[in-house]
Amino acid sequence: MNRDVVIIGAGVIGLTTGIVLAERGWRVRVWAREVGEATTSAVAGALWWPYHIEPRRAARAWALESLAVYREVAGGASGVRMAEGVLGETSLGEVRWLEGAGLGLRACTPGEYPVGPGVWARLPLVDMAVHLPWLRGRLEEAGGLVEVRTVTELAEADSPVVVNCAGLGARELAGDPEVRPVRGQLVVVENPGIEHWTVSGNTGASLTYFFPQPGRLLLGGTAEEDAWSLTPDPAVAEAIVRRCAELRPEIAGARVLGHRVGLRPARPAVRLERGVLGDGRVVVHHYGHGGAGVTVAWGCAREAAGLVEGGG
Repeated sequence: MNRDVVIIGAGVIGLTTGIVLAERGWRVRVWAREVGEATTSAVAGALWWPYHIEPRRAARAWALESLAVYREVAGGASGVRMAEGVLGETSLGEVRWLEGAGLGLRACTPGEYPVGPGVWARLPLVDMAVHLPWLRGRLEEAGGLVEVRTVTELAEADSPVVVNCAGLGARELAGDPEVRPVRGQLVVVENPGIEHWTVSGNTGASLTYFFPQPGRLLLGGTAEEDAWSLTPDPAVAEAIVRRCAELRPEIAGARVLGHRVGLRPARPAVRLERGVLGDGRVVVHHYGHGGAGVTVAWGCAREAAGLVEGGG
């Protein structure tokens, strides 16, 4: 059997899928127009939480499988650490699906989250500037390759199996108009001494969260549907800082280090299925993870690998 596979896309989904396949003995090449810091994944916060992803039941299963991996690799060179923080406007009943996962779930005290109910939790927090190179290194250690290459058609891949992890690019590559951008903007500031992450329970186009990462604090954010601009909006940035400072006043005076914008590849449901190209070769579609690519990456990758190997 020819065990060559080309994966389109070098975000967290493409790289993780490549790792799983390469470590199972497949000859993996990852083709991507953008790699590393240029990918949407690089903009992610990235807190482990199944945000903006469907179907919910499958997403939670993928998330729990991924959680086990992040616990294994936490610390050291992976860019993953288990960090404590607050899920604001959240009750213990809403996180019942995590009971037994050993995440230290408990109701917040007023001192931990004074603006309403919240849940204290210890979740994986991922520094994507470190994690993406680590994923690429693990892929290469397993014999995989990453090639910078623009692909306009899935049929361009010269392998018997193609895995489409193109994210938002799948809108064109797979002719799938259900894939839509959800624009996220972040502000990077010097950390004024904040040790714990916080996610407020905002809904709609405006979000409020802050994630301490080594040497900086990430402030967010936005969730603007069908917005394509990658240019940071100064007014939006000011509003982000203002909302975060309402929770932690010391953020207001923090020096701004930079701005980030990324387009989450949202879809009514993740597309994870096996099909065929026009010439009969196998294609596995694996995209539409919204704002939860990091959260579900390993569980999804293993399912995708099963489809590559003939399941489903």
